[in-house]
Amino acid sequence: MTALLGLLLLGLLLSTVAPRLLARADWAGREPVLALLAWQCLVVAVMLCCALSLLLAASAALPGLRDLVFAGAPHGVEEAYGLQGGEGWGRLYAAVLAAGGVQTVLALTREVRSAKALRNHRHAQLADRAPELPESIDTVRHRRERLVVLENVRPEAWSLPGHNSRLVVTTGALQQLTDRELAAVLSHERGHVRARHHWLSQCSQALASGFPGVGVFSAFRDQVGELVELAADDRAARRHGRHTTALALAELNLGRGVFGSCPPGQAQSPKRVDRLLAGRPRLPVLHRLQLTVAALAAPAAVVLVATAPGLSALI
Repeated sequence: MTALLGLLLLGLLLSTVAPRLLARADWAGREPVLALLAWQCLVVAVMLCCALSLLLAASAALPGLRDLVFAGAPHGVEEAYGLQGGEGWGRLYAAVLAAGGVQTVLALTREVRSAKALRNHRHAQLADRAPELPESIDTVRHRRERLVVLENVRPEAWSLPGHNSRLVVTTGALQQLTDRELAAVLSHERGHVRARHHWLSQCSQALASGFPGVGVFSAFRDQVGELVELAADDRAARRHGRHTTALALAELNLGRGVFGSCPPGQAQSPKRVDRLLAGRPRLPVLHRLQLTVAALAAPAAVVLVATAPGLSALI
């Protein structure tokens, strides 16, 4: 019983207080990749709390499942959890948590199907506007992504992730950007594809839409939308320089306020340009290591709370 209550309280703490602290962290702008890791660890910790709470509640409600979960456990471990005689409250907790689990699966399924349909549609549109070369002519088919140029006076650049990923630029971008700026833009978009940022975006959107009242999931979605852009900016800046990347970002956003195909409100181009021009150094290695350990500590703490009664019974 104490493990179940501890998991519920820890899950409440991680889903309310922790997101506010992480969203206000001033180091996230300097280390966006590390900030993405921290947010992922936080969300995994919250979902672990729910999953392990569901397992304990179902074990209390169903003696057969309890025997299966604790099969082979040393003497005293099952008694330490205090699940005997909890059929009533166990059914209630299990029903609520199971409903949340079903909602999560349905939301993820809807988001994946919607994103896949949209991606296929955009690939079909791209194929109509820029047909692929025959295999006998195409000499770059072995690469992980292909570059496509579209006829359009508007300077734009974006990426289409997936198995046959595409980096798309318009003739307007080719005319307006210098060679170094164009290379920075392509490096930015290539960073999205290589880091699988679309997976993060899909998962965060699914959780936020499936649980609109849960602050940690909406904050995760909002932060992912910003941090993936900062991470891609840093990738381009490391290879082509901060000033070149900032100039390319400004050129593509004249009169639009977005970078590539990112939705307005998520890209925050002026702030990103200012960040690139400021050139703040990365955190010291020891500080980054400490933050990494702190991020990984969240799911580890959940596992520790769940196993604490059993470990205490063995001591």
